[in-house]
Formats: sequence, C-alpha cells, structure tokens
Amino acid sequence: MTSTDRTTIVSAPGKVLLAGGYLVLDPAFSGLVVATDARFYTLIRPGHHSTTTSPYKVVVRSPQFNNATWTYWITLQGTTVDFSPSKEDESRNTFVELALNYSFAMLARLVPAETLTKTLESGLEIVIAGNNDFYSQRKELETRGLDLNTESLKQIPLFASTHTTLSKVHKTGLGSSAALITSLVAAIFIHFDASKLQQDHTTNTQFIHNVAQFVHCLAQGKVGSGFDVSSAVWGSHTYRRFSPEVLQSVMHQDAIHDIPALLKIVTPKETAWDNVVMPFKLAPRLHLMLADIDAGSHTPTLVSNVLKWRKAKPEEANGLWSRLGGSNDKVVELLKELEQVAKNHPEAYDRSIQKASIVAASEWAGLVSQTITNEDATLELLVKIHNEFLIVRRYLREMSKLSEVPVEPEEQTRLLDACMMVPGVLMAGVPGAGGFDAIFCIVLSDESRMGVEGVWSGFQEMSVGPLLCQESVEGGLVVELGHGHGDSKPLSEQTPTVQRLLQL
Repeated sequence: MTSTDRTTIVSAPGKVLLAGGYLVLDPAFSGLVVATDARFYTLIRPGHHSTTTSPYKVVVRSPQFNNATWTYWITLQGTTVDFSPSKEDESRNTFVELALNYSFAMLARLVPAETLTKTLESGLEIVIAGNNDFYSQRKELETRGLDLNTESLKQIPLFASTHTTLSKVHKTGLGSSAALITSLVAAIFIHFDASKLQQDHTTNTQFIHNVAQFVHCLAQGKVGSGFDVSSAVWGSHTYRRFSPEVLQSVMHQDAIHDIPALLKIVTPKETAWDNVVMPFKLAPRLHLMLADIDAGSHTPTLVSNVLKWRKAKPEEANGLWSRLGGSNDKVVELLKELEQVAKNHPEAYDRSIQKASIVAASEWAGLVSQTITNEDATLELLVKIHNEFLIVRRYLREMSKLSEVPVEPEEQTRLLDACMMVPGVLMAGVPGAGGFDAIFCIVLSDESRMGVEGVWSGFQEMSVGPLLCQESVEGGLVVELGHGHGDSKPLSEQTPTVQRLLQL
C-alpha cells in the first residue's frame, strides 16, 4: 500500500475516575475524570464488494478476539435506511450494531444521497482495535513465559490477541465500550464528511458527543452518568453529568423509526444538554499509574447496592455524600492550584518536586521552612493534596461500612497504604466505583514508580497487574488519519500505531 486515500482512523481515550465515584451519578456533584493514553481506534476504508445498487455490504472486524467479524447490509430508500445484520454471523455485537444502525440512519438525513451511495458502492471495511491496556495481558505473558511487570508488557506487540472471545475477555476497567462507541461514531461521521455540516469544530465535537452518549446509554439499557463517553470526547476534565431527562424520550429501540426526533435531541443547537465540562490536566512531573487487580468486582452490582442504601437511609447517606463531595472538590481545586504554581514558578516547582520525591508523603510537612518561599508554596500544596485525599479515602471506607458494599475493601486499604509509604507517592486510591477491580497512584518520579511497582509485585493478598498507560497528552478524540490529516502519505511515513492498524 502506497497511499491511504479514503481511509479514516479516529481514536478515543480510555478513562479513570480519580474522584467522584457514585457521586457523579447525581447532577449536584462533579467528578474528576482523567483520560489515558490507552486509546480505542476505528479504521474505515473501502471494502471489496463493488455494486451500484443497495444493499451495500459493511464488514466489521475486531482482530484481537476470536470469532469477531460481523457483516451488515445497508439498503438506502430516500432518507431512510434499512440496516440488517447477516444471519450467518456466529455472534452479535450490540454496541457496534447500535452505533452503525443509528449513525447511518442519521447520515441519510444529513448528507446528500449521492454522497452516501458513492462512498458505499464498494462496501465498507471497519476495523476496531483497542490498546493492550484495555484487556488483561496475563494469559499473553504466561504464553511468552514473562513476569507480570511493565518491562514484560512492553514486549507485547500492539493490538495483541486476547486469545478469547469478546464475551469472555477480562477487561481492566478503562471504559472500553465508551471509547469504542465514541471512536466508531466519530469515524463514521468524519468518513462521510457529515462533520462539515456544522459551522465550527466545537459544535461538531458536541454533536459526536451527544450521539455517542445516546448510543452508549441505549446499548447499556440505561442513562448512565456519561463521564466515560465525555472523557473519550473531551479528554481529562472535571465533569458534572447531564440531566437524564435529556435522553429519556428516545431510550427505546423504536427510536430508529423517528430519526427527526432523535436528531433534534442530539443536535447541539436544538436541545439543552446541561453537562458541565471543565478542562483539567495533572501538573508537570505528576505521573498517573494504574493497576488491574485480578480479583475483580461487578461494578453495576456495587453501584446498585450503594444506591439502595442511599434510598433506604437518605439522611445518613446524603450527609456523607455532601462531605465526600466537598473533599473531592477540594482535591481538584488544590491540584489546579499546583498546576498554576508550576506555570508561575517552574524552577522552584521542579526543586520542590525533587525534594518531595525522595521522602514519603507523611514527611513532606517537615520539608517546609519557616520563611515561606515559592518552593515552600509547592510543598505546602503537596501536603494539602495528600492530606485531603486521605480524607476522601476515609469517607469511602465509611461508605463501605454503612452501605455494606466493599467500595474500598480491607485488602485494597492495605495495598494503598503500602503504596503511600513509598517515597514520592502523592495519592493512591480506588478509581470509579471502587471494589477489587483496580487502583491508581500519582507519583513524582521514576524512582517512585519503580518503588510502587515493587509493592505491587510483592503484594501477597491479590494479584496486582500494572498497566502501561498514563494520562493522555492528546486529550480526547483524535483524527489519526482522514481528510486533511496526512491521508496521502505513504505507509512508511505514518506513525507506528497507524501503520499497524492499516496492516490488521
């Protein structure tokens, strides 16, 4: 292949909810969601089924899984679309199916018929692939005779096989379904030039966000908080959810028969999405570390049981909700202050981080001198962030006790406390809904990272598997390849990730 003309590749990041688990379901509270550099990619290119009349053939492949090829047929009738899965497929993929069905139904109303037919005449091939961090790599490491550590993970090739089917894969909790749907919906609209209909980039992105939120909610059977799709679109930010009523009227399969009504809801200028997104990024030299815990928890069950407790004992729960929400907001506020100090006094900031990285957080207060300097301002903020997050964890343990739901289980408490004893560790906690699924740490140096990984590998109560991903520097949605994005470059000049995708 010498050219990538008419090929579109769009990626969307995974996420980790550092603060706001459970509370983010309530529009009165916000959460802090950080986008990771583990990304989901959707590639769309012409297929091999040339025809001048419908039905047109769309083949979707997810090469990391066994039996993961799905074929669909699209029949165009004016501004309506008949979308049919092939009866010969061994399995079905609800998320992909709904994303395709609704995206094409909307496209038929948004772009000229000749644009659709011209692009569909040769059929479409869609390849969907996720970064290795979205799935447990334990089996792959065992197959290669490698230990469970970051150096071993770096030896696994991009988009490695999971050696199983999609329904049986062990996920790591980075929000694979939200990132998948977001990248797929965005790739479809960009591939068919529908994104040019809006007047500006922000409106385009908001439209893709709204469609992806709708499809993701429909696929899950409920209107969720939406922070995972929001992060897949916008990157790291503080998030306050949209009112569930925005989507309630179209939360049924029959919505496919009333596309004008659906378009009115997802078109930014036509409706009132009231979600609040405030950009966020970690200050320089603060590094996010994530680990997958082999024990695992069923997040919907955790959430359901916590909400049952809140409904049964509203006074008890709401009081804790408010205290936890206040501490979460304080952590975010302090992290933003730290980033501002780093901008205003970069040299003093660097010296402070260096000092703090070689001692445990419990000793940082002793580093602050009597006369306040710019270095001390940084150290004081580190101390405040550390202490405030300990309060957040205390409230989460209180929630565990009162609701009888293992939000921060005792085993996780012991693991997190051990991480906090490592020099240069600012925070350690359970992300999202908590449970046994995962932990995160924010560290100040490579030495701190190695120390934390040593704690993980030596922990006896649970199997702790590091992930390679960090905070995304690219933000949310990225057009990796497409109109005006280097699509005429030869394969040899593309990034290694794009090269690999084009070869899948």
